[in-house]
Amino acid sequence: MTTEKNGLTYADAGVDIDAGNALVERIKPAAKRTNRPGTMSGLGGFGALFDLKAAGYSDPILVAATDGVGTKLRIAIDTGNVDTIGIDLVAMCVNDLVCQGAEPLLFLDYFATGKLDVEQATRIIEGIAEGCAQSGAALIGGETAEMPGMYAKDDFDLAGFAVGAMERGADLPAGVVAGDVLLGLGSNGVHSNGYSFVRKVVELSGLGWDADCPFAAGSLGAELLAPTRLYVKQALKAVRAGGVHALAHITGGGLTENLPRVLPEGLGAQIDLSAWALPPVFRWLAETANMAEPELLKTFNCGIGMICVVAAERADELKALLEAEGETVTRIGHVVAGEGVAYAGHLL
Repeated sequence: MTTEKNGLTYADAGVDIDAGNALVERIKPAAKRTNRPGTMSGLGGFGALFDLKAAGYSDPILVAATDGVGTKLRIAIDTGNVDTIGIDLVAMCVNDLVCQGAEPLLFLDYFATGKLDVEQATRIIEGIAEGCAQSGAALIGGETAEMPGMYAKDDFDLAGFAVGAMERGADLPAGVVAGDVLLGLGSNGVHSNGYSFVRKVVELSGLGWDADCPFAAGSLGAELLAPTRLYVKQALKAVRAGGVHALAHITGGGLTENLPRVLPEGLGAQIDLSAWALPPVFRWLAETANMAEPELLKTFNCGIGMICVVAAERADELKALLEAEGETVTRIGHVVAGEGVAYAGHLL
């Protein structure tokens, strides 16, 4: 005669396998929506397959990028507004890929939480799928980790992994010379960097996330969660038109630190700060924190989310092309002999 044991289960330890399986089923339609030429398998396997030949490449070079969203997640968690944070995750990866001249092909996500909430996780991953769809990348897999004791209740973290490709010899930057024109593509606000500073400023202001936004309509939390712009399809169209020598994604480090990353030794940039108006969110942050302009320029994108370094004779044509693709484009300066970024005029 046997005695049935009533010992601990995995669920008793805080990990719900059934919830994880339910999530996979819930997100399959969102992932399927991102399928593109080259996609070979759906979710649920131990790995994901992708066919570069079917994607149209004959002699491809692979380019990989990984990133997260940073402490912008804290605002999403505290407000419960998690629907667009996945777009940020994708954008932070694929906007970097395109700066190398690569077309994003596939994306994987890592979602970790203390207690899996299937409804919340579904909203987050549907946002990731939306970012993938907008940038032409297939969401081919990922990992959901339920880790009780590692995360406080309702907290979660995200990481993204993107792989792109380009034909051999098509990598950027290439051919940057003095006299090249800098075309600035407008940002959608703070994007996904500097949020530890942003949260500190909000704390100093005494405002809550649900307070009326002091620089725009709606709540402060909603405005600060505006998702990072995806520049991929527009930038690739400009690259394929010819005349683009480099692309710089303006993230942590701002204009001051990111633009020199794509300039060869011996070349710098001259930027006219009076060429565009500082978006209200940055003015509010600077004024509330009594922030000096140089610090602002090396912390935030200041309204310019991507810079295209283009041949001077193609600048007008490429500006028109990018505007036709829906971008707000401003000639903000040019490449010069020297090092680093020099500024004329003022934003503040």
